[in-house]
Amino acid sequence: MSLWDRIQKFLSEAQERTLGALMAVLEERRRKRDAAVFSIALIALSAKMAKADGVVTDDEIAAFRNFFNYPPEQEDKVSMIFRLAMEDVAGFELYAKQVGKLFKEEPGILEDVLDCLFHIALADGELHPNELSLLRVAADAFHLNQRQWRRVMAAHAGHDSNDPYMILGISAEASDGELKKRYLQLAKDHHPDALMARGVPAQLVKIAEGRMAAINNAYEAALAERAKETSSL
Repeated sequence: MSLWDRIQKFLSEAQERTLGALMAVLEERRRKRDAAVFSIALIALSAKMAKADGVVTDDEIAAFRNFFNYPPEQEDKVSMIFRLAMEDVAGFELYAKQVGKLFKEEPGILEDVLDCLFHIALADGELHPNELSLLRVAADAFHLNQRQWRRVMAAHAGHDSNDPYMILGISAEASDGELKKRYLQLAKDHHPDALMARGVPAQLVKIAEGRMAAINNAYEAALAERAKETSSL
């Protein structure tokens, strides 16, 4: 069954045509590592984020379409989820918490969702304060730690040269061997194949590129810092 057939199945299983009913179906099925569940969660949160300023514009829908890159014949399914989100009176935070609960045992998936939301927020080339606030709400609802937040921020807002160890999630006192081991593990975790194994749709694995760039930059900064300290001895 294709991704879009599964999305249609979830839509059909929702007893009521509401976003709450659709999310309840996802909660009941608990299908982790499922591209359809990931896609529905992302579409719903994207729509709620777009509506945060009171109205969803055609530009915002177009931005999502360009990012998600779905086939024209699947427009009706995406539009259905967008419409349900726009009609629902509940706010962004409620559904962010539901998504956090859905994937609570796999924080890597939640970091993927947050990264996608950053991409969508930046579709117009600017990260607005209200969007940044909602992204922070999502990170808190997902129970992501400071390291994960800083890593995604670094991927979209530039490398945090003040603390590369924060992005790598390792102490500055770690040995060179421990630092390299940590870097290799992060490279493995954020490889496109790892994202697909977590249930990220194939067309969205490009989100790994920004995070890997941030990880590479942090590792290089840490090595440069160590080399400088060694040369000064």
